[in-house]
Amino acid sequence: MPVGERLQLIEPSEALKDFYLEMVEECREAFEFYAFHDRALNDYRGYLTDLQAWKRGERLPPGFVAMTSYWLVRNGERVLGETRLRSRLTPALEVEGGHIGYMIRPSERRKGYGTQILALVLPQARWAGHRRVLVTCDTDNIGSARIIEKNGGVLNSYSVSLYSGKQVSRYWIELE
Repeated sequence: MPVGERLQLIEPSEALKDFYLEMVEECREAFEFYAFHDRALNDYRGYLTDLQAWKRGERLPPGFVAMTSYWLVRNGERVLGETRLRSRLTPALEVEGGHIGYMIRPSERRKGYGTQILALVLPQARWAGHRRVLVTCDTDNIGSARIIEKNGGVLNSYSVSLYSGKQVSRYWIELE
């Protein structure tokens, strides 16, 4: 990370619309498709409304739990990534997804931002009442495994993704 930059974890906002949509487009150009990016592109205000409802546990898509979304922002404007903190685990989230999911835009990877976004959301998880959180990644995603381990993640077990069929590593991070 460059010296002197200011990183913040903030909740999604109308003020950063262009910067967020720029990240979404970058992900699409890299052929990476994340849940709800299409919604943000097609109806940004509706997307923000959905995020606020989901934070309250309202109007959740089937199989979803209440969750709070955050963006990692550099110097008040460039959206580097996003993370979601889930209120609880479902059987599916115990296999893959866990309490915390995160992503960093392709052009900003391998710069330490993945480690930072996870480090910044852990206090939010503690504040929300979690004593420990489950974080998962594909077993072949060495970079994500390192991010989780740098943040105190301890490999607990492996599972198989219900979606991709790939092996998933399951890590617990103690928050106390």
